[in-house]
Amino acid sequence: MYITLEGIDGSGKSTQILMLAEWLENSGFSVKVIKEPTDSLVGVLIRKMLRNPSATQTNFQRTLALLFAADRTILMEKILKEEEKGMIVLSDRSFYSSLAYQDGDEWIKQVNKHAREPDLVILLDLETETALKRCEGEDSFEKRGFLEKIRTKYLELADKHGFMVVNAKNGINKVHADIKKIVAPKLGMCI
Repeated sequence: MYITLEGIDGSGKSTQILMLAEWLENSGFSVKVIKEPTDSLVGVLIRKMLRNPSATQTNFQRTLALLFAADRTILMEKILKEEEKGMIVLSDRSFYSSLAYQDGDEWIKQVNKHAREPDLVILLDLETETALKRCEGEDSFEKRGFLEKIRTKYLELADKHGFMVVNAKNGINKVHADIKKIVAPKLGMCI
């Protein structure tokens, strides 16, 4: 199974992925945690570019979309191998992030046509003000107007694609409990 956590910067994806992995491992499952961008050469370039002050501009976003698609193509082979071994793959972001962050749904879908669609997408929804307080300020995406636009896009994607939405403003343990309630039935577990 391939499970993705999505959300704007500061929504708690990284924290919740680790908590979910620990819970699943303690429940007897084999888990592989991945993150986009990856640690590949393309992923390293993406991380560097994300710190550029121009990163939110349209043409820069298009370039990032192509790089993310390339990085994701490398990642797909890894996901398939892990699933073949019976692993549950937990991902901090997927191609849905590109749909949220970069404009142009149709061409984003086209350049990501080889990306594996997650079996389950959980959107950690958080209002922009709280997200900004949580962010470390490392990249150009952590600006109010930009994050508000992305949050709106994520909520539209959730409605269109049937994401499970969790209120990420609740405390860490409450968010984790809400995620477990979503994941457990998908794996035939009781909480």
